[in-house]
Amino acid sequence: MADTIAPNPNALDPNASSARLAAGPRGKKPRPVLAPRNIMLYGALIFAAIYYLLPLYVMVVTSLKGMPEIRLGNIFSPPVEITFEPWVKAWSTACTGLNCDGLSRGFWNSVRITIPSTVVSIAIASVNGYALANWRFKGADLFFTILIVGAFIPYQVMIYPIVIVLRELGLYGSLTGLIIVHTIFGMPILTLLFRNYFTSLPEELFKAARVDGAGFWMIYFKIMLPMALPIFVVAMILQITGIWNDFLFGVVFTRPEYYPMTVQLNNIVNSVQGVKEYNVNMAATILTGAVPLFVYFVSGRLFVRGIAAGAVKG
Repeated sequence: MADTIAPNPNALDPNASSARLAAGPRGKKPRPVLAPRNIMLYGALIFAAIYYLLPLYVMVVTSLKGMPEIRLGNIFSPPVEITFEPWVKAWSTACTGLNCDGLSRGFWNSVRITIPSTVVSIAIASVNGYALANWRFKGADLFFTILIVGAFIPYQVMIYPIVIVLRELGLYGSLTGLIIVHTIFGMPILTLLFRNYFTSLPEELFKAARVDGAGFWMIYFKIMLPMALPIFVVAMILQITGIWNDFLFGVVFTRPEYYPMTVQLNNIVNSVQGVKEYNVNMAATILTGAVPLFVYFVSGRLFVRGIAAGAVKG
């Protein structure tokens, strides 16, 4: 016989409902806006925001001023008369050593370096991570350990041996050699990210595909790849920002005609010829950092999603 549920006597009692309404709301009271905890939290966030945004503000307003106004010494005041001449000069006519063609040549060199380095390193690392996560082969643990160790070796330790190797291959001083260097140095950490992400995916999907007769590449392209968009965005942002902002490899492994944008920025800022034009230096700095900022702001949500979905899981 089915159990019967006893009716709640207070459910139909209007006096009981009125008593509950008169007693007021139950539970923990909401925290007031000016509580000490909220003041400390928002105060710390506002301080951090000002700390990072104030230098950007100074760079922007200085890049829009003329030199006579800059010599007045008030770096925080907005420009009285806005001028974009420093931006034009930083891009096209500023001297970066023996050449006076601005950052334009360095920009296109950075594009030619960043795109192939990012694409090749992510493509190889994604396959490596997929193989380490789902296809256990002999020596996989040793291979993974070597990659982990390689991810934490300081770059400076490897510069001289790489210079010798590239020289023997005839690639030293070329864009191809620098692309190979960025691809190799990005491989360990990217492989770790992809391996951890693919490990976090349900193993039943892989096993079901194996039962259906799918092979290595079919599972990768048909199942794993469509589910890995967040981690691909994470890898893309890490590689683009790391390669675009690189200075050390660019100045060591290339010749002046192949210098990336960061090396040319250094040459503009540290130039000892003529008058120090702070507005041009600030405009050049903003132009150099515009690409990584644009990439991050466009795909920042997917970056956070990829990190939360398993990019940092062990």
